Amino acid sequence: MNRAVESLAQLHYQSFSLCAQLDFSCLANKRSASIRFSNLTFAAFTRTSSDVLASKSSLPSTSQTGFLFGLHHTQQRKAKNFHEITAMFNVEKAAVNASQGQREKEVVEVFDSQICNGNALFEGGSTKFVNMDALDEERVGGNGSASPSVIEVDAVTEAELKENGFRSTRRTKLICTIGPASCQFEQLEVLAMGGMNVARINMCHGTRDWHRNVIRNVRKLNMEKGYAVAIMMDTEGSEIHMGDLGGASSAKAEDGDIWTFTVRAFDGSMPDQTIQVNYDGFTEDVRVGDELVVDGGMVRFDIIEKIGPDVRCRCIDPGLLLPRANLTFWRQGRVVRERNAMLPTISSKDWLDIDFGILEGVDFIAISFVKSAEVIKHLKSYIAARSGEGSIGVIAKIESSDSLKTLEEIVRFSDGAMVARGDLGAQIPLEQVPSVQQQVVHLCRQLNKPVIVASQFLESMIEYPTPTRAEVADVSEAVKQRADALMLSGESAMGSYPDKALSVLRTVSLRIEHWWREEKRHELMTLLELSESIPERISEQICTSAAQMANNLEVDAIFVYTRQGDMASLLSRCRPDCPIFAFTTSTYVRRCLNLRWGLIPFRLDFTDDMESNLNRTFALLKARGMVKPGDLVIAVSDMLQSIQVMKIP
Repeated sequence: MNRAVESLAQLHYQSFSLCAQLDFSCLANKRSASIRFSNLTFAAFTRTSSDVLASKSSLPSTSQTGFLFGLHHTQQRKAKNFHEITAMFNVEKAAVNASQGQREKEVVEVFDSQICNGNALFEGGSTKFVNMDALDEERVGGNGSASPSVIEVDAVTEAELKENGFRSTRRTKLICTIGPASCQFEQLEVLAMGGMNVARINMCHGTRDWHRNVIRNVRKLNMEKGYAVAIMMDTEGSEIHMGDLGGASSAKAEDGDIWTFTVRAFDGSMPDQTIQVNYDGFTEDVRVGDELVVDGGMVRFDIIEKIGPDVRCRCIDPGLLLPRANLTFWRQGRVVRERNAMLPTISSKDWLDIDFGILEGVDFIAISFVKSAEVIKHLKSYIAARSGEGSIGVIAKIESSDSLKTLEEIVRFSDGAMVARGDLGAQIPLEQVPSVQQQVVHLCRQLNKPVIVASQFLESMIEYPTPTRAEVADVSEAVKQRADALMLSGESAMGSYPDKALSVLRTVSLRIEHWWREEKRHELMTLLELSESIPERISEQICTSAAQMANNLEVDAIFVYTRQGDMASLLSRCRPDCPIFAFTTSTYVRRCLNLRWGLIPFRLDFTDDMESNLNRTFALLKARGMVKPGDLVIAVSDMLQSIQVMKIP
């Protein structure tokens, strides 16, 4: 079968011309020269500068001024005779509208594109792409010179592909919570180099100005260094929280210590070992003898006395108290749900934070303590009405017993889910947490929603440079469950070794994924049909078939061309053995795809012509050393509902 596929791929490539495209359909006097080269016909459209100058009155629009040229050759034979093709054109761009200010017309010259020794050489061996909007932005910025790129891909992924090939790429995505230990630009760059795909900001801590600075540092990192790190904003939620510890970064609770939890407000400094609580009904809900659980069980207290607005507690499980930590209380082995059960899922502070996130253009908003799907629907409508550019994904955090009652409905209406095991473990028996985790991961996979497993993966690395063996086993189990992403919390936000903690997640993920493929543990999970309309069902079947073919034929990669990311997400859902190269025209979609299992997102301008897209993609990736002739790939797209199997020429 492999031979048949190989022959089909070769025949397919010999049936069409690989063209250099000068998309100037409005220009007259087109002249072309065809070159017979390496068993393929390449049509090179050339124009003299006089052709272009004679047609100034009918210049193309900005979107048409891309000069794209790619050539492929086989190793069997190189051309003995070739022509040097020189394309020179002048493009005059009119001044923009008055709101942007008047700018003088200017002429951009691009010339000396040449073919030499059977290779496409365009300024250092890569394809030349001139984007007039990018030139305008650089000109306004005072740079004065343009060096636009054709294809955008994460620098770390590119290096991995060059050094170790397709199978070396990590499929599980990694999320880092940003805090004092990781908020500076240089620290963020270290995390991005270490494999961070999503940066999480937690609105429980820090000011909006602080978070705004983090967001802009991440955007700067993406712009200057070529990354596609997405930003997730996590709301505080309206559950019961501690105060800010009087400005201290943490406080240590020792065994037997007596602490006071109070709803009183203090004008000055608080007394020692006193903690404010944000819920006015706290003292009415708790009873003497109840157990107070802090931050999902990191510290535990017995309630020994109630005095007006104060509740005195004795520490029975010592640990570190952090500002804004979540509080729950238990009575006779069950979580107490009194008036606090009536608190809204999204507080007034959360709505202000959500407005902030929309204004700053975050990619995802994670909603804490979701109780029903109605909250998700309401928030998505709110975001759609206020988000001027694209949409923001809504992630439902599964961290309360209430969310488990309507789990499927919550996941179905959200854009993804997070298993927040710390707070979840404070509301259900500990022994139930692993099965709930697997249940949520499985459900999200069936409903084609990205799923994040979070909390306490490498808690010991907040203080120590190496994890416990049990923590490593916990990470490996989440990877084997095929979760889309794993998340670091305190380890990267306030720990002493954020980069080492990330490195542990990365290396364990790579090793378990490699072992999974070596053992050929193809999953037997039967994926449910999601779509109702015929076109959507066709796309779903195409992706399922493409993933099965990829495993059976042991192809090197799947290429998917997607404008909104839909087919890329369907392929990710199938969890094929090979990596998925997801090409999209949108920078925003590229960042969002960085949360999906197995996807390597590229930003690339493409058309509805699949043959042209493939030819240009092959040329660009080969020029950068990311693929090589003979690699076997499967290609699908949003534009053409078909599967193509081919070898890169």
